[in-house]
Amino acid sequence: MSRRTKYPIKVASNVNVEISGQNVKVKGPLGQLERKMSKGVSAKHENEGIFVTFDKEQDPNGMFAGTERSLINNMVVGVSEGFVKELQMVGVGYRSKVSGKLLDISAGFSHPVNFTAPEGITIETPSQTDIVIKGIDKQLVGEVAAKIRSIRPPEPYKGKGIRYKNEVILMKEGKKK
Repeated sequence: MSRRTKYPIKVASNVNVEISGQNVKVKGPLGQLERKMSKGVSAKHENEGIFVTFDKEQDPNGMFAGTERSLINNMVVGVSEGFVKELQMVGVGYRSKVSGKLLDISAGFSHPVNFTAPEGITIETPSQTDIVIKGIDKQLVGEVAAKIRSIRPPEPYKGKGIRYKNEVILMKEGKKK
């Protein structure tokens, strides 16, 4: 049983929340998100925040209540603050640049790799080896970061590749003579 549902989701003053049946719509300064909640889970907006509850007949253990609370909380945080993932390129000749929605990556292949950012995501390159992904949808930001990382994942012998900022790569020992 989820115990997280006991605590309300704090809503900032600049965020507007509309709950009608199973649909939740959150609008804030950075944009708007909406989703349909799982069956057996309901939410109500009071002055303290948003409370998520579950119907014991349809969802006896409250399996989805904690997940739905987390998803609604991510929506509220996303439209008020946004989410950021940072990637770092390690390797000689590895670089990236952005032109509009297109990310151009040189990662040791014989050809450059182009990645088009989906709607709602902005990609920046503060330096040639750093990539910053921003957006209001936490799931989409993480998915885009994972797709970019999968272009050239870090290898365990020299550590070259695209990795998350502050990611620790366990290095293997090379050949012994």
